Amino acid sequence: MREPLVSVCIPAYNNASYIKETIESVLNQTYQNIELVIADDQSKDNTVEVIKSIRDDRIRLYENEKNLGMSGNWNHCLELCNGEFIKLLCADDLLAKDAIEKEAKALMEHPEVVMAESDTRFIDMNGKFKGTYRRYHSKGAVDGKKIARAGFFSQNYFGAPLANMFRKSVLEQVHGFDTNYYYILDYDLWIRIACLGKVYIIHEPLNFFRVRNDSNTGEVMAGGKKEAYVSEHRYLVKKYAKELHMSGFEIELSVLIRRLRNFAGFSFLKIFVRD
Repeated sequence: MREPLVSVCIPAYNNASYIKETIESVLNQTYQNIELVIADDQSKDNTVEVIKSIRDDRIRLYENEKNLGMSGNWNHCLELCNGEFIKLLCADDLLAKDAIEKEAKALMEHPEVVMAESDTRFIDMNGKFKGTYRRYHSKGAVDGKKIARAGFFSQNYFGAPLANMFRKSVLEQVHGFDTNYYYILDYDLWIRIACLGKVYIIHEPLNFFRVRNDSNTGEVMAGGKKEAYVSEHRYLVKKYAKELHMSGFEIELSVLIRRLRNFAGFSFLKIFVRD
């Protein structure tokens, strides 16, 4: 079977401590027909120097002329992609060796699938295992709207960017990340993509999410930004309420569940994650 080009995007900003390990996890994939697109958003540390020290023709480094911010840089990364399939990876996360192979295979074998995703393992700053995050309980090709709706009453089944691979062709319909969000801009994008077709669920931990107190998610759970996060969640649910057939009561129930999950996340960070 022909191997389509897969674009792996890494939006980088002050990630000198971790980005080399992240890049190596991409370059060492069993699936080799990849391009690694890295957009550095005016890092103040030596992130760029670390990237340039790695010699591989598949790396395409772009140094932004000005700081675009998180959503701006994430969208910039997508615009630079040439691949038929796209995977966005934060600059401190990791992939299992066969992650791209298995996710790309799902997209190749199932033309009705717009996105493939896999389970996630949490690791701390030292790479120590801290738990597992599973996707939707079914496996294989599942209706995307069904997953999106169920997630509003349980958990974000799509997870962080590293868990997902999608077709470049869907970008023309979803138009990238919505800059109205700060905390859950990726969740919004996954829902928009999922609503276009089926999502292929792979119940294997093919990616590793580094849990940090100083990350965007960590600042919400451990800091004083919980209300801002909940406000974004309310905006998100209302945005898709009509398409996913949700009542006013269900919107408020989803927001309540989000508050409770924030508290659970805060407890997890406090107990299991050390600075």
